[in-house]
Amino acid sequence: MKSYFADLHIHIGQTKSGKPVKITASRSLTLENILVEASDHKGIDIIGVIDCHVPEVLLTLTKLIEEGECYELDDGGIRFQNTTLILGSELELYDDTCKGPVHVLVLMPTLEKMKQFSIWISSRLKNITLSSQRIYETGENLQKYAKKLGGLFIPAHIFTPHKSLYGSGVSVSLTEVFSSSLIDAVELGLSSDTLMADKIEELHQFPFLTNSDAHSLPKIAREYQKLLLKEPSFLELQKALHSKEGRTVQANYGLNPYLGKYYETTCEKCGLKPELNEVECSHCGSIRFTKGVSKRIQELAGIRENEKVRPPYIHQVPLQFIPGVGPKTLDKLKDLFGTEMNILHHVPKEELQKVVPNKLAEFIIAAREGKLQVSSGGGGTYGKVTGV
Repeated sequence: MKSYFADLHIHIGQTKSGKPVKITASRSLTLENILVEASDHKGIDIIGVIDCHVPEVLLTLTKLIEEGECYELDDGGIRFQNTTLILGSELELYDDTCKGPVHVLVLMPTLEKMKQFSIWISSRLKNITLSSQRIYETGENLQKYAKKLGGLFIPAHIFTPHKSLYGSGVSVSLTEVFSSSLIDAVELGLSSDTLMADKIEELHQFPFLTNSDAHSLPKIAREYQKLLLKEPSFLELQKALHSKEGRTVQANYGLNPYLGKYYETTCEKCGLKPELNEVECSHCGSIRFTKGVSKRIQELAGIRENEKVRPPYIHQVPLQFIPGVGPKTLDKLKDLFGTEMNILHHVPKEELQKVVPNKLAEFIIAAREGKLQVSSGGGGTYGKVTGV
């Protein structure tokens, strides 16, 4: 058994022919670039690319396998150099039961299963070539079909104010929308952590995932988890989510929730944070606020504490968030120490000090240990690192 790093929520910006997939994502975020970035630069062992339902993406994967650039694993997943690709799809639910919009992730074990899934959803979407499209199907029927194909079902970024299970402000219970027995895990999102999410009793039964939801290459692995597996494959991932045969989620590595874009409630017009119980912005007079994740969780919080011991949640700050780590500095570090995972987790402080100023080395070690001081974000603006 060995530890592996996994980021299971990465978008594709455009196809090889230049057609858009995730409209808001970087155009450099092609499938080929994602694979190289994850393997050679980030050092991530397992990635979930959640736009693999797109027909041209499926064709690209088929061609990469035929040309020997990748190969399918016996236990599921597609191997590229040092990284295993898990084929995924992000979809948006909104119907009479789910007043959403609510985003979910579906992960499939093989290319053939994803092709079948793509065909099934194509008659239920308006545009199969784009990411995060609304599916005209119930949440439970989507769950059942995913399970029929041997897939994993994961509600995505469940507290984000827009397009998530709890963040929509409409759904108050997971069971209103889904069959809890058909959920493999829930994804927390950037503005929450384990301590916050465990205040909601109905979530106690599920493992928590921390993924990047990357819309650009640098954002890959800004959040991820460490898994104890026999090998980096779909079957091993499935076992880890259900803590079977010694496989498990060992740790979650995520942003301090203060750094997330939606931690605090903010005015939609001017971006300022209101005073307690303020219904009208004292700065601009607007009465429209984006409710923060921290406030939403307070509304949903139950009484019973979770008796299950969770894996540690480490408030790790990505290298790109650290003041002083620009593109040139990051390239210099990677030239000497390999991948970002190696820099964040393993390189001793003494070695870092040979390459960067002492203060920056201290920042990197503090980021590793979750000791950086931060100011909170909200309303779509990230928080900031303010010191050690």
